[in-house]
Amino acid sequence: MFSKINGLLRMRRFWFGLTSSAAVGHQVSGCTLGSGLYDSMLAKFSGTVAAPLLASVLATLTPLADGLTRYVLHDLLGLPVGTSGSASSSVAGTPSSSATQFSQCRQHFPAGQPPMVPDSSNLRELCYSAFAVLHSGSHKTPVFVAERLNRATIAQAKGRQRTDRFFADARLPRAERAELADYQGSGYSRGHMAPAGDMASAEAMAQSFSLANMVPQNQAHNAGPWSQIEQDTRSYAQRAQGDVYVFTGPVYSGPIKTIGPNKVQVPSHLFKLVYDASTGRSWAHWQANAAGTRMSAPISYEELVRRSGIRFLPG
Repeated sequence: MFSKINGLLRMRRFWFGLTSSAAVGHQVSGCTLGSGLYDSMLAKFSGTVAAPLLASVLATLTPLADGLTRYVLHDLLGLPVGTSGSASSSVAGTPSSSATQFSQCRQHFPAGQPPMVPDSSNLRELCYSAFAVLHSGSHKTPVFVAERLNRATIAQAKGRQRTDRFFADARLPRAERAELADYQGSGYSRGHMAPAGDMASAEAMAQSFSLANMVPQNQAHNAGPWSQIEQDTRSYAQRAQGDVYVFTGPVYSGPIKTIGPNKVQVPSHLFKLVYDASTGRSWAHWQANAAGTRMSAPISYEELVRRSGIRFLPG
């Protein structure tokens, strides 16, 4: 009990320091400390000596709350991660169906329809302002990341300064997510799946540095052919007549390799599917996650479906 009281006191001091910090830029839009969360916390601690202190802390925090507040409170108090706000989550081990349901961010998907994925455990859906992530708690990396690009978003993204403030998304349970320490000294870069260069707003830029949007990537590959693929994709979206949908993600084959104390899995390959909704044209890049990888000819959509097991496009 006293440890929880101490945690609440630390949380109160932490928050007042945080509100003046640039870390607030990591908030995820639409998630606020609403009355439901407030009531659930009070109910959890009702009848204990901590209840009055908790009420005081929450009363202080609520007017200042944003998405990050909610995640900090979850972590410090040990509460379960909810699905309110802009993210919907499958219960770990019991995905709702093979068709995932990103009900709060359908704008990131063609015709508003998320991909069809094979049944699996520990899958969670995360919505961000400029992209959506289906996250695997088993691999502690994305299954895929979805974006919608067009001429306007590319123009807005040009010249935007990178924040480079990486963070662990606390919507994910600790046991299912990567932490900053996992990448330190690993020899791998934190490879964006939705690139920072695609982000059309300061909020989107900050959110793109979530570790839920990262995989352990060979540094030479990340800075070389993969960077070129990202630039080519932006160039195409800038020329396109309408929306271009991009799906990016890792593939795991061969011996399992992990990094860090949380055993974040290292992918053997990465893919990027580009789909022009105006023309119906699509193609996919398939790259080995290795230093010697070179640019190669794209593969077809159907070939990507065969290799990945995911049907990305509707119909």
